[in-house]
Amino acid sequence: MTLDWDAFRFVKAVAERGSLTAAAAQLGINHSTAFRRLTALETKLGVRLFERLRTGYAPTACGQAMIEAASRIEADVTRFERTAAGRSETPSGELRVTAPTSLAVELLMPILADFGARYPEIRIELILAEAALNLSRRDADVAIRASRDPSETLVGRRLAAVAWGIYGRVDRAYGNLADETWVSPDPTVAGGTFTRFVGTQTTADRVRLRINTVTGLEAAVAAGLGIGPLPCFTGDAHPGLRRLSGPHPELGVDLWVLTHPDLRHAARVRAFMEHMAEAITPLRPRFEGLGLGS
Repeated sequence: MTLDWDAFRFVKAVAERGSLTAAAAQLGINHSTAFRRLTALETKLGVRLFERLRTGYAPTACGQAMIEAASRIEADVTRFERTAAGRSETPSGELRVTAPTSLAVELLMPILADFGARYPEIRIELILAEAALNLSRRDADVAIRASRDPSETLVGRRLAAVAWGIYGRVDRAYGNLADETWVSPDPTVAGGTFTRFVGTQTTADRVRLRINTVTGLEAAVAAGLGIGPLPCFTGDAHPGLRRLSGPHPELGVDLWVLTHPDLRHAARVRAFMEHMAEAITPLRPRFEGLGLGS
């Protein structure tokens, strides 16, 4: 009996999504095709791979064994892709980069424009996300990430310290900050560090809004919803905002450019990481809260 990789990938998708409809959408096929494929596969194997429950598709013991095999195959394929990509000798091809939305809005686009002019053969796919993408799975090739403790499985370099302060509108007067109305990052941002910080600065009833992105937080402060913590490189540059306190050392993080060890010698990855370091170095005072508005 011969099974191809698509069969394993299909079964893994059904298990992860819990339904044929969701798995079909992930794989770019319709529901009837997914139903026929699963039926044909189970007939070929002579066993059921999933129990059809009211709550969804649950893998049987045989189905679970196939899912585990699929995970091993996927890991091997990804490892090979990283190895092949890491041996490229010319700065060309596609490069997936992930970065926080706030950094892209404020600073990253001019840096990418300069990089594109220097390396026209490299095509960038930019993935904006506050959450950390998995570089081992090649969700991205390079991560620009604010972190105090980047993963030991990654390699890269520290670009700058990132200072945070409390900001409010430039056209408003503020008294005791604890008595003001606040906006706050929600607990999903930086593991809840900023949510806990706001909790030390004011009482829960003074927090009008919690939000899961720094860009949204900046917009909320600028709109007058309340005062709140922001990275100095965004808050100081906003004409409608002013710093009310800080920088606060307990909120400080570092800005890193990171990649997987298998990709560190790829020409396009090395070129991008070097370009980022070169571009960020003169901007360090701004990241550290020593530039505009300080």
